[in-house]
Amino acid sequence: MRRYLRIAVLCLACGFCSLLYAFSQLALAPEEGAGGGGGKPQARAASWLAGGGRGAARGAGGAATAAHPGGSHRYGLKVQPVERMHLAVVACGERLEETVTMLKSAIIFSIKPLQFHIFAEDQLHDSFKGILDSWSFLQTFNYSLYPISFPSENALEWKKLFKPCASQRLFLPLILKEVDSLLYVDTDILFLRPVDDIWSLLKKFNSTQIAGMAPEHEEPRIGWYNRFARHPYYGKTGVNSGVMLMNMTRIRRKYFKNDMTTVRMRWGDILMPLLKKYKLNITWGDQDLLNIIFFHNPESLFIFPCQWNYRPDHCIYGSNCQEAEEEGIFILHGNRGVYHDDKQPAFRAIYEALRNCSFEDDHIHSLLKPLELELQKTVHTYCGKIYKIFIKRLTKSIQDRYDRPPKER
Repeated sequence: MRRYLRIAVLCLACGFCSLLYAFSQLALAPEEGAGGGGGKPQARAASWLAGGGRGAARGAGGAATAAHPGGSHRYGLKVQPVERMHLAVVACGERLEETVTMLKSAIIFSIKPLQFHIFAEDQLHDSFKGILDSWSFLQTFNYSLYPISFPSENALEWKKLFKPCASQRLFLPLILKEVDSLLYVDTDILFLRPVDDIWSLLKKFNSTQIAGMAPEHEEPRIGWYNRFARHPYYGKTGVNSGVMLMNMTRIRRKYFKNDMTTVRMRWGDILMPLLKKYKLNITWGDQDLLNIIFFHNPESLFIFPCQWNYRPDHCIYGSNCQEAEEEGIFILHGNRGVYHDDKQPAFRAIYEALRNCSFEDDHIHSLLKPLELELQKTVHTYCGKIYKIFIKRLTKSIQDRYDRPPKER
């Protein structure tokens, strides 16, 4: 009888301990969930190859980093991490307004969350922070601000190459070491369809391709590189680096063929020797260096059509981007300063419409009619004669994004 009593007491004790453990886990559960899992990751900053830099700002709408960084929670439940699209831009001088308008166009149409990497002169940081923080209610992007930084032994030479700070883009794979893929754009870019769509082109890269760009020209008779370049360049007419899609992990790993030595060189080692060899022969700075690199490594470049980097050269002498004629312009590139003068009013009309619109759905939807009326005033120019390609894709992007109920977006 005593044996049975002992067994009964032991069972009761085990049951009591089990209850205590269960209650303790319930008490801990809310504490573990706080600030984890669902929050947006905090934006990071990096300085020149050191990872500690100055000038960093938290992303708009940022929250604490996830409590379970591996994407898995307790009890083995897997949580799929949200993919962020990384977009980089370099802004110096009087480029604040242009850059902000570009960022706005990216936010308006994109579906997945964005991570902006903004490299800017120190005097622009407060302005960027004030504007981007005022957009924090959107909860669709994070941002990091970085100082302009080059290798110390050649910093002045790199900074003055072509336009101020433009060559910063060459060093992005070395600075943003933890970023796998990146879309770099010039400040004078406007997105007329979601960033998601060009981001998806990364999946079309074959195993040897590390970057994607559009041709510098479609029509060789007006091409610059094939008529004037005094250095090697990619393909028949060269490539334009104003929109550059990069698999940065592959860039960092690759050893590049070159015309300076029989030994292949890594990205960080090849840049300065190239500049020293071709410094007196290049006109467009870092873009020329990229053309030289991909001339020797053509298998490493993915070419996307001109509608992803549509510039005045595609229409000022007559239309020569067939893909844009068929499907519309996807990304507008207002080089030659056309957003700020009257030489190409069709480009300026698009820029001013996006610059002046707000994030309210009604404002975005209502910009189309006034914009078309402005474009109709530009038909005296070659670009204006084909103004419908400027709004063809833009119209569809607005309809796709803002004609649906909010829950379906």
